[in-house]
Amino acid sequence: MKSSHKEARLLVFDWDGTLMDSETQIVGCLQAASRDLDLEHRDEAACRDIIGLGLREAVTSLYPDSDDDFVARYTERYRHHWFATEDSRLFPGARETLEHLHAEGYLLAVATGKGRAGLDKVLEATGLGGLFAATRCADETCSKPDPRMLQELMTELKTAPGETLMVGDTEYDMAMACSAGAGREGGKPLIKAA
Repeated sequence: MKSSHKEARLLVFDWDGTLMDSETQIVGCLQAASRDLDLEHRDEAACRDIIGLGLREAVTSLYPDSDDDFVARYTERYRHHWFATEDSRLFPGARETLEHLHAEGYLLAVATGKGRAGLDKVLEATGLGGLFAATRCADETCSKPDPRMLQELMTELKTAPGETLMVGDTEYDMAMACSAGAGREGGKPLIKAA
């Protein structure tokens, strides 16, 4: 029996925690930035909870009374530590999965809380940049869970929400996908549970 739903054409991937095992590196860099600025310590759980947000949103979540100057200083220290480390690795099978999906003709994209410089670094280090038709970073548009990042990718790649699936590991990814209507056509889910 033929489905009345369109097939997915665009698969949008989050980066940190979805394709790359970068949680330990991110938490370590957040904690190092806090030490550099002599701030109150934030434990691993608090730091893990903000992974997926843009850096500005992450800083203001960790330190709610942050002003623009504080966010800029914290961001500089975080980036200093992040660019000085090389700890993150792709999850086993991630490369092969992306290569297979690309070979099957799917459009692949990235929607990440990373900044552009950070994403460019990991795309170059992994050699995966050529697989992605488009990418969006939190410093180029609104951070997750706002749907704009995903909407911009769908517009750029000329795909409808019903042809788009978001692949992520956090509530921010799923909230963004729901708000953008990804995986839905006419209000109905593109993929049904068995």
